[in-house]
Amino acid sequence: MTRDILSKLIERREEGRAKQDQEILSEVREQLLELLSEYPDDAEVNYQMGIACDNSGLGDKAIPYYERAIELGLSGADLERCLMGLGSTYRYWGQYDKAVATLSRGMKEFPENRAIQVFLAMALYNSQNYKESVELLITNLMESTTDEKLQYFKRGINYYKDNLDETALNE
Repeated sequence: MTRDILSKLIERREEGRAKQDQEILSEVREQLLELLSEYPDDAEVNYQMGIACDNSGLGDKAIPYYERAIELGLSGADLERCLMGLGSTYRYWGQYDKAVATLSRGMKEFPENRAIQVFLAMALYNSQNYKESVELLITNLMESTTDEKLQYFKRGINYYKDNLDETALNE
């Protein structure tokens, strides 16, 4: 397989996503299916098919392609985005334990990716891990904000982030 074909399909998929053009996305999915019939064990083709399904609002159909891409050894930036896509899709479809596991792996392997961490916080919330969810959101907020008022209270916010249940009544 030439990577040129795949690169052109990725460009076309991005165009379809940007324009929210379902016709373009449908064409890309069909062409990716053809590639998959020739190269079923290609991690990148499986991953791109997962994205194309996700971009088309077909997240439930994206899951097996994402899973297969990871199983086939997807790596680097593609793995980073794949873990985020798979984890967020699991969350959307109510598979919270899988979402937390996938996004936790993503956070461990790509600790600088705040999007993964925010999706993980949502999955933690959905799985009723409220304290951990809020802690993660506050950490990301405080590490990334330039808001003067939040910066002024940074020490207190960071303290209470780790002690959310603390009040004067329980000291």
